Amino acid sequence: MLYLAIKHLHVTCVVLSICGFCLRGLLHANKSALVGRRWLRILPHINDSLLLAAALTLTALIGQYPFVDAWLTAKVFGLIAYIILGALALRAGRSVWLRVGAGLAAIIVFGWIVSVALTKNPLGLLA
Repeated sequence: MLYLAIKHLHVTCVVLSICGFCLRGLLHANKSALVGRRWLRILPHINDSLLLAAALTLTALIGQYPFVDAWLTAKVFGLIAYIILGALALRAGRSVWLRVGAGLAAIIVFGWIVSVALTKNPLGLLA
């Protein structure tokens, strides 16, 4: 029962994370005044902290760990790539093409991370 509750929290945070990323990307692209709002900068950090806490709890509950189990190691490296690409996509002062390219790459990496989670294979759907 605890496992399912934590898993649902994790999946909900995953969906909120990608929706928030896409929303912020669209707001940046449209040069919306909402971009500078404090709550729009804080909420993603709260969600991502919950996401990470749920992920760590799940690893303990299932007894599988990054750098021991290949599929979790792949997710960690994918997460690092997603964070870097997301930061490039959402930082002001970068060229439009760099931000768009990094944003699209971040979404692709995100999809690959989800496919790794669903298949429990480090290659995800590429396997």
